[in-house]
Amino acid sequence: MPRCTRKGCGQDFDLATNDPSSCTYHSGAPVFHEGLKSWSCCSDVNKPALDFDEFMKIPGCTVSSHTDKAPEVPAPAIKTSSITSNLIVKEAKDGVEVYSTSTPKLAPPKPSIPPPVEAPVVEDEDDLDVPVSPGAVCQRRSCGTAFVSDEVNRIGDGDETVCTYHPAVPIFHEGSKGYMCCKRRVLEFDEFLKIEGCKKGRHVFAPKQRTELQVEQFTDCRVDHYQTPKEVHISVFAKQADKEKSTVAIEDNQIYLDLYLPGPKRFRRTIILFGPVDPDGSSYKFYNTKVEVVLKKLDTRSWTLLEKTTRDLGNISLTFGVGGRTGTIGSKDLVLDEQNTNRVN
Repeated sequence: MPRCTRKGCGQDFDLATNDPSSCTYHSGAPVFHEGLKSWSCCSDVNKPALDFDEFMKIPGCTVSSHTDKAPEVPAPAIKTSSITSNLIVKEAKDGVEVYSTSTPKLAPPKPSIPPPVEAPVVEDEDDLDVPVSPGAVCQRRSCGTAFVSDEVNRIGDGDETVCTYHPAVPIFHEGSKGYMCCKRRVLEFDEFLKIEGCKKGRHVFAPKQRTELQVEQFTDCRVDHYQTPKEVHISVFAKQADKEKSTVAIEDNQIYLDLYLPGPKRFRRTIILFGPVDPDGSSYKFYNTKVEVVLKKLDTRSWTLLEKTTRDLGNISLTFGVGGRTGTIGSKDLVLDEQNTNRVN
């Protein structure tokens, strides 16, 4: 069966059943700008995509019949240069005019920048245990083979089991289009879609689920605090910490933090407190952007620091905080210790 050549379609079709509503395609041209990929005919309807595979899945916006005719490519405009623009007229001693053309000075070619070293490509494998519906298309780049049956496309060493594809991602740079895995580059998008794969392997109709072990990475989180005569409030800015896996342990003279963050990141820290606290009267709570810990003091003395130190800090003391919705700034209730309360009264 012939294959439709309209942009965004690419389906095999039967001439007998081809009607004016059979094909859904893009009537415009692809637009690539600052990493975003879209179609000029429906950029205001369909959201631009960052990944090329997602771009190829953008549904068409125009309905018509299938066609196998080669798309018309506009001929490039021919630049005409004026011969007289570079003419130089000189007059000789005998009065004869001499005409010559000046050769424009060409700038020296810029040194080519070597391409960046790419990380090894991890290729998908077909999961033979997953059933595939007839007509499903191979998911490897530039293959486009439609699934017929396991015996034809997945099992054995027949010709239909061989997949010709591109293992690396496409690259678009200053108008040229190609793939990172091979050297061929073209200017037109239609020609880019026709670039034949550079590697042979097996089809992938149902990719296996990857079970990659992520290497755990320990990271730092900002820790702020303020105090009142009876409590110390600690804010650990660990965004989206996993409440179920994380641990916050409060003891008499220290707190232990083990917070699991999104991905492989993890924050772990033990803080030896400046003064004693009541673990039973203390508490903590997980928020979307931080973990809030409230420590109940065993006495009303002011803590010079949050963490205990052996250094001589001299005559340094911190002012007490104030209670309210926003912490130490812009709050509504003033909290004073016993001595300052007597002074006010």
